[in-house]
Amino acid sequence: MLPDGYLLHPLTAADAAALAAAAVRNREHLRPWEPSRPEAFFTEAGQREVVDGRLRQVELDLFDCSVLWHGDDVVGAANLQNIVRGAMLGADLGYWVDVAHLRRGLGVALVEHLVQRGRDLGLHRLGASTMVANEPSQSVLRRCGFAEVGRIPAFLYLDGDWRDSILFNLVLHDGPPRG
Repeated sequence: MLPDGYLLHPLTAADAAALAAAAVRNREHLRPWEPSRPEAFFTEAGQREVVDGRLRQVELDLFDCSVLWHGDDVVGAANLQNIVRGAMLGADLGYWVDVAHLRRGLGVALVEHLVQRGRDLGLHRLGASTMVANEPSQSVLRRCGFAEVGRIPAFLYLDGDWRDSILFNLVLHDGPPRG
């Protein structure tokens, strides 16, 4: 559940300017956990491209994205990505919280939202990965019921180097796929 004053809504094309402002505000905060970004990423035009790409993936049922607002500011996002149907029925999740809004329970609220979205979409499992050093994110995942299932060496190229990641998994149900 989100604290008072915060709203979560599906990503729209109109979010690009606020996302660009959030990217600029959080550039250093998120740098260790994300791939290197071109300068255009931090502009409204660059965010418009990102949003357009994500909305195309939403149309293809490969992506589900919600944006966290506090007043007129985007202060986070929650994504289900790499959605797979068929025998797997799974997705990977990702989320971030604005540096000025940490330690308010927002990470847990965003992951709980993603778990519910996964259930709503009829998914069987959700996966997540964190860099080894990202202990706060690992704590959020554990609080939301995710189990650590392993470690992959040199999994992602982030912050200028190949980084090990810790993998997490959450089984949403054991029933057969919904028709």
